[in-house]
Amino acid sequence: MSVSVVKHARRIVVKVGSSLVTGGGKGLDHAALSRWAEQIAALTEQGREVVLVSSGAIAEGISRLGWVKRPKSVRKLQAAAAVGQMGMVQAYESIFRAHGLNAAQVLLTHEDMADRKRYLNARSSLRMLLELRAVPIINENDAIATDEIRLGDNDTLAALVTNLVEAHCLIILTDQPGLYTGDPRKDPCATLVMNAHAGDPDLDHMAGGAGSSVGTGGMLTKILAAKRAARSGAHTVICSGREENVLLRLADGEPIGTQLVSRQETLVARRQWLADHLQMRGGVVIDDGAVRALQEEGKSLLSVGVIGITGDFLRGDVVAIVDTEGNEIARGLTNYSSSEARRIAGVPSTSIETELGYMDEPELIHRDNLVMLA
Repeated sequence: MSVSVVKHARRIVVKVGSSLVTGGGKGLDHAALSRWAEQIAALTEQGREVVLVSSGAIAEGISRLGWVKRPKSVRKLQAAAAVGQMGMVQAYESIFRAHGLNAAQVLLTHEDMADRKRYLNARSSLRMLLELRAVPIINENDAIATDEIRLGDNDTLAALVTNLVEAHCLIILTDQPGLYTGDPRKDPCATLVMNAHAGDPDLDHMAGGAGSSVGTGGMLTKILAAKRAARSGAHTVICSGREENVLLRLADGEPIGTQLVSRQETLVARRQWLADHLQMRGGVVIDDGAVRALQEEGKSLLSVGVIGITGDFLRGDVVAIVDTEGNEIARGLTNYSSSEARRIAGVPSTSIETELGYMDEPELIHRDNLVMLA
């Protein structure tokens, strides 16, 4: 591939990291924000739709509050996010307005993604904003987020938003030129990975994943984000945000940074919602026969193939489906609670009513409410 995957992308999600928008954590860099806005305005004039996922609220809040260093207290971090978010909104609103565009603030948490109704509402809202040629500025709602509802990082958030709006491409702008085969600070032979397939297990190792002594900052979260975005058919570019006019050059077809191409079949919306769950209340352990039935035969998950239940969940919750080695192979909406599932584990469907005194559904998880991950 010698041409940027962004060239033919009509709907694009751009993620800008904190180091790029805050001048090294010292509050918002308004000159940098102006450069992003100018490029996004130009892309909009080309008929493209752009969603911006921007970090920087906490750093801006720390600066406005006059704190010397980043606090460790969750309450102080939440307060900094609330104060800093105001600064980000003011900056982006004025800068985009100068280019004749409206900016729209959208704050999300995991709960917005996990609840099907809220997920659909968020998607409808974002799509309408794009139709109106407004630029959604998205960030995690750090002012109220706790560990239980946090998405974790804005790379993950950007991938979820990519799937949410069914974007064609995700551009992750960072302070690095892209992904290297090793840590260039330690390995003089490390080279930039120009093209690869999203989800290639070798990428995790290069980015400092399990089994590797290489650590390149937050590159692993970017590789995982690309893998997640690929589920909806979106390609990902990881490149330096300090490259001059990087967005416009990518859109013109210039290959910059690391291009991670999706080769997965696009998931339909409902299954994409299931796949995008980051936190689940429990799981179902299944035997080898049930694994084959799901992977090779495309069948529903029946209680007879279940050998274990983990966690506590209710009917309608999303649960992980794992094999005997602990690998998550699928996830889906369960027809029975964890307490009910424990009673019918290993039991044929014809005996569910005998065990429980009733039978809501013959399947533990119906195929229509299940998405394969492996």
